[in-house]
Amino acid sequence: MVAATPPFFSSLSPRAHPWASFRHNQLSLCRTYSLSLLLPPGLYSSELSYFFHSGLKQRAKGLAMSAKKSYEVQASKQDEGRYKHTIDLPKTNFGLRANSIVREPEIQKFWEDNEVFKRVVDRNSGGTFILHDGPPYANGKLHIGHALNKILKDIINRYKLLQNYKVQFVPGWDCHGLPIELKVLQSMDQAARNDLTPLTLRENAAKFAKETVDLQMKSFKRYGVWADWNNPYLTLSPEYEAAQIEVFAQMVTKGYIYRGRKPVHWSPSSRTALAEAELEYHDDHVSKSIYAIFKMVSASPASHAHLEGFFTNLCLAIWTTTPWTIPANAAVAVNPALAYSVVEVYSVLEETAVSPAKQSRLGGILNNGENKPFIIVASDLVPTLESKWGVKLIIKNTFLGKALENCRYLHPVDGKECPVVIGGDYITTESGTGLVHTAPGHGQEDYITGLKYGLPILSPVDDNGNFTEEAGEFSGLNVLGDGNTAVVKYLDGKMLLIVEEPYKHKYAYDWRTKKPTIFRATEQWFASVDGFRQAVMDAINTVNWVPPQAENRISAMIASRSDWCISRQRTWGVPIPVFYHVDTKEPLITGETILHIQGIISKKGSDAWWHMSTEDLLPEKYRSNASKYQKGSDTMDVWFDSGSSWAAVLGKREGLTLPADLYLEGSDQHRGWFQSSLLTSIATTGKPPYSCVVTHGFVLDEKGLKMSKSVGNVVDPEIIISGGSTKDGPGYGADVLRLWVSSVDFTGDVLIGTQILRQMSDIYRKLRGTLRYLLSNLHDWKPGYSIAYDDLPKIDQHALFQLENVVKNVKDGYDNYQFYKIFQILQRFAIVDLSNFYFDVAKDRLYVGGSASFTRRSCQTVLAAHLLLIVRMIAPILPHLAEDAWQNVPFERVAENGFVAGSVFELRWLDQNERWLSMPAPDVDFWGSILELRSEVNKVLEVARGGKLIGSSLEAKLYLHTSDSATSSRLQQMCKAVQEADSLHRIFITSQVEILTSVDEVAQSVEHQGSYTNQANIEIWIGIVRADGRKCERCWNYSPMVGMFAHHSTLCRRCCTVVSDGQPLQAAAQV
Repeated sequence: MVAATPPFFSSLSPRAHPWASFRHNQLSLCRTYSLSLLLPPGLYSSELSYFFHSGLKQRAKGLAMSAKKSYEVQASKQDEGRYKHTIDLPKTNFGLRANSIVREPEIQKFWEDNEVFKRVVDRNSGGTFILHDGPPYANGKLHIGHALNKILKDIINRYKLLQNYKVQFVPGWDCHGLPIELKVLQSMDQAARNDLTPLTLRENAAKFAKETVDLQMKSFKRYGVWADWNNPYLTLSPEYEAAQIEVFAQMVTKGYIYRGRKPVHWSPSSRTALAEAELEYHDDHVSKSIYAIFKMVSASPASHAHLEGFFTNLCLAIWTTTPWTIPANAAVAVNPALAYSVVEVYSVLEETAVSPAKQSRLGGILNNGENKPFIIVASDLVPTLESKWGVKLIIKNTFLGKALENCRYLHPVDGKECPVVIGGDYITTESGTGLVHTAPGHGQEDYITGLKYGLPILSPVDDNGNFTEEAGEFSGLNVLGDGNTAVVKYLDGKMLLIVEEPYKHKYAYDWRTKKPTIFRATEQWFASVDGFRQAVMDAINTVNWVPPQAENRISAMIASRSDWCISRQRTWGVPIPVFYHVDTKEPLITGETILHIQGIISKKGSDAWWHMSTEDLLPEKYRSNASKYQKGSDTMDVWFDSGSSWAAVLGKREGLTLPADLYLEGSDQHRGWFQSSLLTSIATTGKPPYSCVVTHGFVLDEKGLKMSKSVGNVVDPEIIISGGSTKDGPGYGADVLRLWVSSVDFTGDVLIGTQILRQMSDIYRKLRGTLRYLLSNLHDWKPGYSIAYDDLPKIDQHALFQLENVVKNVKDGYDNYQFYKIFQILQRFAIVDLSNFYFDVAKDRLYVGGSASFTRRSCQTVLAAHLLLIVRMIAPILPHLAEDAWQNVPFERVAENGFVAGSVFELRWLDQNERWLSMPAPDVDFWGSILELRSEVNKVLEVARGGKLIGSSLEAKLYLHTSDSATSSRLQQMCKAVQEADSLHRIFITSQVEILTSVDEVAQSVEHQGSYTNQANIEIWIGIVRADGRKCERCWNYSPMVGMFAHHSTLCRRCCTVVSDGQPLQAAAQV
């Protein structure tokens, strides 16, 4: 029966479209790809299956021509094919080939012209969802990592739109900093650089950044990313800079900002201080390491008894990988709890471990035949040092390290007396000598120890990494080059070098110039993380971290990090708003002075700091003394720029609120944007700027290798989408790229390459084929034709049960950011559950069941449900495909209030359909067994086809037998099903199925046999023979009834009924 329209389809009745040009123009969306093929009557099973799932248009065309020719031959024998008009072949304008390079831009133009994103947001009535965009650098072309990041964000945003959220997504760009400054400098010749003023550099940098933003924005749009593109946030805009200065002012007011001289990561190649987030660590760096000795001159009271017999030739042994820091030495540190020994260098071993093969070199002191010194080292390291140095060491005395405190030794370069001090837990016996050369100006741990003892903070190194005059004879030499070598040579000449050897280890490099950095003490501005560290740690526990281990990572980083160096010695950036007294160099920085500058910057931008005078920049009360002050030249760390985006964007723009629902960036941002945002927000508001943080890994090539231009394994997203040279392969379009993003577990590193993209393209084509099948078989359907759920055949109810389970699991995947599970679910659902079974079985009902028949309408009811839910499920991942399909839906979807969903994104994610999920568990299990049995039957049919017994499966009769009475009875019932769609011969696509009580009666005549055993260990025997009767001209099923009807002598009973429009059938005269 045809029921009243169920709620699911109540909004599908046809109505006039409110967007006048929406379907008329459709931005050339309706290409004509007709499926009205001239196929011979009954050709719909294996042939159309081939047509739907072949990726080659030429094959489909060839099939059509072959079918047409076959039909023409047959027509002359069968009354010119008089039943062709009774076949309901699929029809649609939705092409199998996407033509994505042309079609996707058309769809994007449709979205833009109709302001679909804005329309959907304005219409949605749920809460606001804010995914705050982490700003990429505006310094070049986008790479595949950018594509992964922005597409992940877009998938989430589009899903939230379907969930009725008012999605707010403001794209951002980081526009300051060294990467952009270097790009500008590289574009100039030397003469232009010589004439460059700060304002000219800033003008050129701003122009470059804005041009790059435009280029990157165009690429992001081509990926199909929706955002408020007309109102992005740029860190160079005056309103943003002013908000950043406001954050800085609040931190100054709370006492978190200070100026100090302490060692920081310094990049000689960039001539600026660097934050931890601006470093990358190379595992294969090789340093020149040395073991050296410093001569002791006095013992402390606690050590006198241990050392008094060894003086005049007693030394401390140290080990360092930075010999260039020796001129800045201020102390030697020991661990108070470790055991130390005075050892005598007895002799150089003949078979020394120090060999030219290891590129190691003995110092002059070991080659000196006489006057070998007594040396203090950690007791546990004596055997290791014997091997390293190639000597025999005799222990003369042993004591704890605390006894050495306040002993004195001679500085190896300037000869001044220096102390032995107590260090921290960083002094171990894992390497070295157990005594640490301490230079507070060149190391964080050394600096902390130096503060404890009031040691001088020496750093005789300039901005370029060259020794200053303070380094004496080493002045002008580069510390990472000839300066390092000179220090080693000096020590050897003074008989202070034991061994020199190369040492391979992890080392910090400037992430921009890819060159080594150094630790160097300079006057810098810092944010005192210690002042609010515990508050940050507490806040981390309130945030949802995906994956969960990310919480441990950022917690460890916060717990161990030092104060944040926020000053940079560059021109292109936001100035640190500070004035220095001309004579005393004391800084003038108060809440009042900063806020005054903030007001200026909000109107004129940060260029005002460079083109306005000190007098104009100072508040009124300070102007009379303006001549006594000069402006500072430092700019802020770019991580302070982007780390203030929560305040500049979420805290200032209408419709945005704090905290953001989500931050999503690469895993390296735990020490970058995630951390800087958290630090600035906690320091000023006491709250984290985000509720949830999702991190993704890096993109590697198909072999798991890092991408490199020199290696030639870089995958360019632009080429993936639009194509390139022959070796680059075809242009796949944005949706294939997006499908790849959904297919990977992004929480770790992900792979991409030619083979992977081909696989994605093939899967995309199959998904498109699935939608084409649905659209083409609904060409004459209206929601009013839908069949009530309780009246549907069991096969249809089971199909809806599977569909709703898929929807449920897909929703879970979206909610938990596990898009790869969605990819796997939809791939299996479209290819296995639908194409290989339901779609295959449904063709008979759809094509020859009768246009208005119950069996066809019930099937179309199920197909419509699949179409309406599948386009929703794929829309966040494959928006172009979903939109393309939606524009070709042959009926209009009208909501209860009369609103027409002109775009697929104006649909809503439907509530879970409990009725569809209510199929009893025994029925679900039984249908599962039927599907498994069908797979085994198909195997036997294939063997029979190979044995030339049959061609099409419709030429077969299927025998089944089981000794289990309950199963046998259920199979018997399905053979006589009330609903023909539930009949076994329709499910197996054979002409007949017979359930045998015994195999013995047919065993001899059945050549092709098989068996199936279900999970309950019930075995079912399978046999294949030729079908009984003659072949029906219209449906190609075999039946003894063919030839029994006078006016339709070549048709079976069903086809006679269909073509007779239900009129009584007249039997043929008996001969």
